[in-house]
Amino acid sequence: AMIESGRPCLDIAQQLHAVEKAIAQAKRTLIQDHLDHCLEETVGALPREQRQSIDEFKSITKYL
Repeated sequence: AMIESGRPCLDIAQQLHAVEKAIAQAKRTLIQDHLDHCLEETVGALPREQRQSIDEFKSITKYL
């Protein structure tokens, strides 16, 4: 709609950037939620030394 209405390119680029950021954040939230619930449910309670690898994995996925 912005293109069709002849809005300036800078306005369109800013809106596209905002949409890209929102989608990336939604993806991160979805992945974190899945890990927090599904992975935890599957793995269950583990001793602290075995949990470390899972906790590190969950932390590193924040950079996706």
